[in-house]
Amino acid sequence: MSPEKTIRQEKDKPSFMQKVWLALLSIGPGIFCIGYTIGTGSVTSMAKAGSQFGMQLTWVLLLSCVFSWVLMEAYGRFAVVTGLTSIFSFKTKLKGGKLIAILVVIGIIIAQWNSLSGILGLSANAIYETVLLFFPGLPAENYWVVLGIAIAIILIMYALLWVGQYSFFEKVLIIFVTLMGLSFLISLFVVFPEPTDIAKGLVPSIPEVAGGKLLVAAFVGTTMAAPTFVVRPLLMKGKGWNASHTKEQSKDALTAAILMFIINIAIMAAATGAMFYEGKTIEKVLDMVQTLEPVAGKFAVVIFMVGALSAGLSSIFPILMVAPLLIADYRDGELDTNSSRFKSLTAVACLVGLTVPILGANPIAAQIVTQVAGVFVLPLVIVCILYLVNRKELMGEHKAGLGLNIGLLAALIFACIISYTGVIALGELL
Repeated sequence: MSPEKTIRQEKDKPSFMQKVWLALLSIGPGIFCIGYTIGTGSVTSMAKAGSQFGMQLTWVLLLSCVFSWVLMEAYGRFAVVTGLTSIFSFKTKLKGGKLIAILVVIGIIIAQWNSLSGILGLSANAIYETVLLFFPGLPAENYWVVLGIAIAIILIMYALLWVGQYSFFEKVLIIFVTLMGLSFLISLFVVFPEPTDIAKGLVPSIPEVAGGKLLVAAFVGTTMAAPTFVVRPLLMKGKGWNASHTKEQSKDALTAAILMFIINIAIMAAATGAMFYEGKTIEKVLDMVQTLEPVAGKFAVVIFMVGALSAGLSSIFPILMVAPLLIADYRDGELDTNSSRFKSLTAVACLVGLTVPILGANPIAAQIVTQVAGVFVLPLVIVCILYLVNRKELMGEHKAGLGLNIGLLAALIFACIISYTGVIALGELL
């Protein structure tokens, strides 16, 4: 081999960062799943639970991530084998399908738009309270500045949506999710909890205190989120995956579930190490990081806030898209990001998202309550895919086997229990 050819091959070899980027791109639809599930809802729920109960709710997180993997696998397998999308299949392949599809679409949109308002309020407050660390002379609360930050965030997100290309949306989310994951993992190593406490958290128990049931329901609402699965086939279609990509979709589902667990457990563990052992709980955004400052200075606070903000942005982006994606799915099962309907519905979502900032509500409390709403449509979504992946005429040799059916039935039982817990928790709150 000539020296010139060797040099050319060396230049053509991808660098380490290029390899990392290509690896992230290979789990494209999974990135959207992480965007839907790990937002400021997860940050809030995990950090609140870690500060108040330590690692006691680790078992809820683990089960939620395992069942999320099962559901991502089921919806992904159905998508690549049949070439069909979720809502369109509900409408055309189920008895009473139109009503079921409409209920799922309305339920998910309401839950996601409610969540969006909490996410936007939390992100705006996170930015303002981080600025306060470096400029303590500013007022502790400033309604108009926080509202202005929220408006600026939502306008930037809306402007990005006008690009209208799935591959672009995927790259933006990769940046946010990577920043988020690195930030929370670094924060975890600053204040690592006791390993024995992590082990104890794997034993199922619900805190017998006010708000304990609500946090359990919020955990599931933010981690085992219905849009994560329902939108997945449409995103796969946008990426061009088909029956030849069954292994890729399985790898994508598993990788997404593992990353969801790692990032969420890092948030909870960091809050446990920083606050639970000190007897402090989270009431406002900055409480999540204030005890890191004596250990690692303002730098640690900034790291955690970058993670929190990245989590918010990674959720805002796909949540703005959820209504037009689901409605397009209902109509013809096609991914459409350039239509006037897409741009109009995302604009409406932007206005809904400003509700919490306009009302000046506590974003921590608002985020936890809105996350609970996501659990109520979950059992219906599981029943639908359980039926579809077991239809021989649709799935052929890829029909669900014993393992997948056991996983789906276990997920259904878990979802029903959590939905009941959510009803009880909201009843206690009211």
